[in-house]
Amino acid sequence: MQKHPVDFRLYLITDRKLFRSIRAFEEAIKEALATGVRAVQLREKDLPTRELLEMAYRFREMTKAYDAQLFINDRLDIALSVQADGVHLGQSGIPVNAVKKIVGDNLIIGCSTHSLNEAIEAHSGGADFITFGPVFKTPSKLKYGEPVGLEALREVSRTINLPIFGIGGIKSDGIYDVLKAGASGIALISGFFSGASGADITSSAREYLAKAGEL
Repeated sequence: MQKHPVDFRLYLITDRKLFRSIRAFEEAIKEALATGVRAVQLREKDLPTRELLEMAYRFREMTKAYDAQLFINDRLDIALSVQADGVHLGQSGIPVNAVKKIVGDNLIIGCSTHSLNEAIEAHSGGADFITFGPVFKTPSKLKYGEPVGLEALREVSRTINLPIFGIGGIKSDGIYDVLKAGASGIALISGFFSGASGADITSSAREYLAKAGEL
């Protein structure tokens, strides 16, 4: 298994709780992939290990079918088991440098950061890319405090030479400002999943992909 480059600009992060069923959730991801999303992070932290593993295998099949990259949140064991393209690490789990020692260049390593110091540490530890935020106010990131804002994003982009994905409260009309501040792309959790129907997801995905520069 060889490492792929970080050549995507829209990074989709999952949240099955936005949907009425697992089937609807997975169909929505499939629709997003069919529309052109090329990187998905499976982030279902509260699932029991076996259920998460089974889901990860299904996501591996889906992402391969659409030539997209699959990242697993925090769970290096599951990422290795399903031969994911990468693992995405938080600030409270195993650190980047420890994962780097285990996987070398065989997995892409992403890392969530919320300050310049965290971004520098991720960079020095061997991360291949980072998410940085929350850029704007968003309910899913309230535990990280007030939004970091665009100026902090500019500072990080000037300081470290890594792909940086802005995250947190980014609506379609804010994408340009995030990219102008130095981000390589955007990461979305709820983003374009405003409706459960395929038509809504396709339309929203196209809009986000186009504004992020992927269509």
